[in-house]
Formats: sequence, structure tokens, C-alpha cells
Amino acid sequence: MSGSTAFASPEDVEQAFYEAIAERDADRLMRVWAEDEEALCVHPTGIRLLGLAPIRESWRSIFANARLRVQPEPVANWHSTVIAIHHLTETLFVGDDPSPHGPLYVTHVYVRGSHGWRLVSRHASAADDSHQAMAEAVPHTLH
Repeated sequence: MSGSTAFASPEDVEQAFYEAIAERDADRLMRVWAEDEEALCVHPTGIRLLGLAPIRESWRSIFANARLRVQPEPVANWHSTVIAIHHLTETLFVGDDPSPHGPLYVTHVYVRGSHGWRLVSRHASAADDSHQAMAEAVPHTLH
């Protein structure tokens, strides 16, 4: 599915990923994925998709049922020569509704192969900072 597209960096892959979402183009979106039977996508619903065929079908379904605008904001990145991990926060806008949905916490894992960088894993989940707020409210003094 990668075709002739060669991505020089994980950032290039990420940009192409979000452009494909903006265009509601599942085929273009799939060009950023590594051709790997272990490719993994976890949507905010908690559904885990393993392999390119189920990932492709899930995005086709999403694009057929909703018009999304996604605002990604980088949080932290870690890179080596063959793997990169990006943590982001996504804010979603659905249809013409100006109210934001989310945020989502997202982790993208990229791998570099013979044809450049590709996405091998995406995990998105609804942000829930209430546990963090509770943890910060608990005294940390031990006796």
C-alpha cells in the first residue's frame, strides 16, 4: 500500500497522516502505514485493530460517517535511527459543530525501513486528567 511515497522523516509521515484525515482519503492515509502484518491502530473507542485491512476499513467507515477536523499538538518526541515515538494531543471538530471534542492523547510509533519512515502503531484514547488531579491532591508525606 505504500506505493512510491517515500517519507524522509517521522514528521513528514505525521503531516501526510493529518492531511489525509483532512481530505477524508483512506487510501492516502494508508500510504503512511508500514506494510507490516503487526501494524496496530487503537481508536479512542478502545477497539484494537491489527493489520492493514482492518485499519483501512475502520478509517473508510470513519470518513463515510463523519467529517472530522483534527488539530494535533505535539507533546513529546523520541527518535533513534530506526524508530520514533511521538506523543500528541488531538482536538477534534465534527461536521460543522464549532465545539471541540476531546482532547485525545495519541501515541504514534514510526519505523524507518528501506522505503523511508512509516507509521506502525497509533494509539488514541480520551484524555482523563481527573486521576492526575486526584493524585496531586493526596498528601505525599510518608511517616
